[in-house]
Amino acid sequence: MTDENALGSIEHISVHRVGNKANEEGMVLSAEPLKLEWQLTEALQLYFKAPLRTEEYYRLYHESQLELNEVYTFVNAIFQNPETLHEQSVKLAKHLFECSTHPNIKGGEFYAVFFKHCLLNDELVDAVGLFKSESKDTFLKVNPSGDGFIVKTDQGVNINKLDKGCIIFNTNANDGYLVAVVDNTNRQVEARYWIDDFLQLRQLEDAYFHTQSVMAMAKGFITKELPVQFDVEKADQADLMNRSIKFFKEQESFNMNDFEAEVIIQPEVISQFQQYRHDYQQEREMYVPDAFDISPTAVKKKQGTFKSVIKLDKNFSIYVHGNRSMIERGEDPDGRQFYKLYFEEER
Repeated sequence: MTDENALGSIEHISVHRVGNKANEEGMVLSAEPLKLEWQLTEALQLYFKAPLRTEEYYRLYHESQLELNEVYTFVNAIFQNPETLHEQSVKLAKHLFECSTHPNIKGGEFYAVFFKHCLLNDELVDAVGLFKSESKDTFLKVNPSGDGFIVKTDQGVNINKLDKGCIIFNTNANDGYLVAVVDNTNRQVEARYWIDDFLQLRQLEDAYFHTQSVMAMAKGFITKELPVQFDVEKADQADLMNRSIKFFKEQESFNMNDFEAEVIIQPEVISQFQQYRHDYQQEREMYVPDAFDISPTAVKKKQGTFKSVIKLDKNFSIYVHGNRSMIERGEDPDGRQFYKLYFEEER
């Protein structure tokens, strides 16, 4: 999302306590919605905005019928009548409790919020936010007392650190709505209950998705497939990594034929790359398009994984940033391997 996107006003909000079912922690369900004052509303707005800091969109999903996704059904009812938010929030809390069976899952406060008139890509849409706070921080409370101060500690939620949350925008309803999500705890595969079990999300196949997917595929080919199929030097691998990331950073749109011609270049390597693409799609049950708009945000996030480094025993690492002709590999008469580096100035 862009910086111009923003949450709307909080019209309704309910809070419940959801524990870990496996640890028999139980639930505490509120009897009525939370009553808000303006100072609390401002703090909650800051706390809830974390999912807006991304361009990675998802949709609610079910493999057989979308209406069987519990969150979709409950949220759809809220959009039909926002006054029912508290009633639906109880159902959402119970559903979350049923999904909280992994021993690593922490109990916490669960918030269901109805936002009126969120700004999304220059359009006003309503949204439902679902959030869970699992972590508590220690805060210092300093109060004046006579000629000095009294300092006490207290436990509470840091409004700058949201653990789990999602904002479900009232658009694309028939396809599972448009969802922005954040999950900063329990990132292990077996504990991804928030995204996989509770929400049942699938990433939206847009420019961001395609950019990340093709960059991951290209990296996999260079680092795993290329050394197996060809006698390739590490410097050539590094050069190919650099050309790949350069292509994504400089182009506004992706074209597979252009990528193969400008980055991979050699016909026999292109042929192997095409086979790798076919296998990649089959294994992941996904489609890699021939052309799409490149997401600069996705490139920026993914480029850190394109590390062009040649590691030499435990003594040296060579970072290759470009110009393959400036590095040569050789062997001296004693059989020792070496790299020769050319440069114009030392910094």
